[in-house]
Amino acid sequence: MKPIYFTITGTSHYFGSSFMKLGMQVRLIKDIHNEFDNEAIAVKMDGLGKIGYVANSRYTVLGESYSAGRLYDKISKKATGTVLYVLDNGVLCRLNEFSLK
Repeated sequence: MKPIYFTITGTSHYFGSSFMKLGMQVRLIKDIHNEFDNEAIAVKMDGLGKIGYVANSRYTVLGESYSAGRLYDKISKKATGTVLYVLDNGVLCRLNEFSLK
């Protein structure tokens, strides 16, 4: 199966991204109560809670990564991912294979 990538955005509203390292695990949780985006997917880490969101704009999605809209129906209510790159304009992650519906 071809890997699925996603971008974490909005980290500056929480804890920033400088603490994130290659291989760290993140949890994706559909934010069904989000008043701005009905396909919002929150990104959380153990001990910190919410650290950002899966990018859902052509301005924030990096490279070949999936937007939240493309990813939303492919995952269950919860999924996990692995940090691959921490960049100035977002954090690129790979969706863990067992997270697919």
